[in-house]
Amino acid sequence: MAMEMVAVKRNNVNMRSGPGLKKKVLWKLGKGFPLQVLKRKGKWIRVRDFEGAVGWVHRSVVNKSKHMIVKAHKGSNKKINVRSGPTTKSRIVAKAHYGVVFKTVDQKQGWAKVQHGEVTGWIKRSLLWGF
Repeated sequence: MAMEMVAVKRNNVNMRSGPGLKKKVLWKLGKGFPLQVLKRKGKWIRVRDFEGAVGWVHRSVVNKSKHMIVKAHKGSNKKINVRSGPTTKSRIVAKAHYGVVFKTVDQKQGWAKVQHGEVTGWIKRSLLWGF
């Protein structure tokens, strides 16, 4: 079975330690942040992020809007290339750090067409996590 994914609908969404508003807030999530669904319990969803951290979010704060996050170069200042086409020979149109969230526009042959603000381009799929 394919893994089920969701994305955060808006900024400042609470990731909690358990299913309930009284549970401890572990951290805040930003708009578009992709999450893997692990379990559903009532109106709550247990999720895992791209770093493997697990928590709970209310189902009203996520949707199926496709997003990806840069998973390459954790702990460094290195950036990945965003290109004009789905090849390493294509012109570089932008660069992105670890943890940058992109809206997914298209995917083909190991590449993802993504958008972040005014920037639209292609990134090698292996450098990203999400859907």
